[in-house]
Amino acid sequence: MSETQENREIPIGIGNDDFSRYLMDRIKMLEERNTLLREQANKIELEKRFTENQKLKYEREIRQLKSELDRLKMTPQVVGNVVDVLEGNKVVIRSSTGPQFVVGASQFINNSDLVPGTRVSLNYQTLAVTSILPSSRDPFVNGMEILEKPEASYYEIGGLDEQIRELREAVELPLTRPEVFDRIGIEPPKGVLLFGPPGTGKTLLAKAVAGQTKATFIRIVGSELVQKYIGEGARLVRDLFKMAKEKSPSIIFIDELDSIGAKRLESATSGDREVQRTLMQLLSEMDGFNARGNVRIIAATNRPDILDSALLRPGRFDRFIQIPMPNEEARVMILKIHCRKMKLLEDVDFEEIISLTEGMSGSDLKAIAMEAGMFAVREERQGVGMDDFLDAIKKLKASGEKSNLHVEGMFA
Repeated sequence: MSETQENREIPIGIGNDDFSRYLMDRIKMLEERNTLLREQANKIELEKRFTENQKLKYEREIRQLKSELDRLKMTPQVVGNVVDVLEGNKVVIRSSTGPQFVVGASQFINNSDLVPGTRVSLNYQTLAVTSILPSSRDPFVNGMEILEKPEASYYEIGGLDEQIRELREAVELPLTRPEVFDRIGIEPPKGVLLFGPPGTGKTLLAKAVAGQTKATFIRIVGSELVQKYIGEGARLVRDLFKMAKEKSPSIIFIDELDSIGAKRLESATSGDREVQRTLMQLLSEMDGFNARGNVRIIAATNRPDILDSALLRPGRFDRFIQIPMPNEEARVMILKIHCRKMKLLEDVDFEEIISLTEGMSGSDLKAIAMEAGMFAVREERQGVGMDDFLDAIKKLKASGEKSNLHVEGMFA
């Protein structure tokens, strides 16, 4: 706007006071206009910065997508195992397809890491070693290690003092005081087999060992080693003992050993032959060509009569511990252990209760204590009385007779 135009906007014929007010209003209007323009400029600047940030974000995403696309376009890798390391940066490998090849290795791989047995990835075309792969141990095997050990102790086991002593001598003592065996000049027992009727405390003994020892405790049920595909069970056994050696000192507990350790028969189905392959791998690992190291084995079964003779020879299981049915004194101890946290009434007589439990196992006594407590809960009483225990015994005997599952004196 020119000076002439501005002069034309000035009103004519006004006084000085009015002219001053006019100028003040004019200045105020211009300041408001400048403030509005400044706000608009700031808004445009913020939008500019936001747009630049979005641009950088999308550029990073484009680079990631291009990198992922390039990775997917890469030549597939072949998995192999190192057989031998030769001079001149050459390696003998066995590919996953079977044949062996002499190939080169990438200069970015440390030669000290290339040892026989290492899993490596191979270029699909040249079969050159491109990288070292982690161990092929099955995640299922890693899950066998007990990290949070059970809060069980030998004091919670009644009537098995002699069995506990033999177990501690064969398992704990070699791990905690190996110099005792060196002084005498003998090798400690490598394996312990716990056998006896169901419910007598075989697994409870293993829990106590796991809770008391500082060694790595690895638990597996024998049936878990029986797999669908040929060779999978044997591979699990190899991985199991490999992990035990790596984490030694360690203890392997195999529950229900008879599920894979039964006697081998000539007339067998394909499924039986796969179980036998797993058994033969177990025999090899327990007492094969390679040293087992500081690894102890505990196994439990209630059918020792069907186990394969090769599994029972010395060198595999050096100590056999029979877990018998509890006698009257042992039953009193067991029942008191299961009732130690219960609120009992004064009329409870353990001697009379035990006189009615002839031929019952430790698990039966635990069931009696639980059922007696349930009767007290049902009647909403403040404690468990003698009548509750008597009713529990009657209920347990009746259910045993109906189901025909209670077996007395299995090994008598």
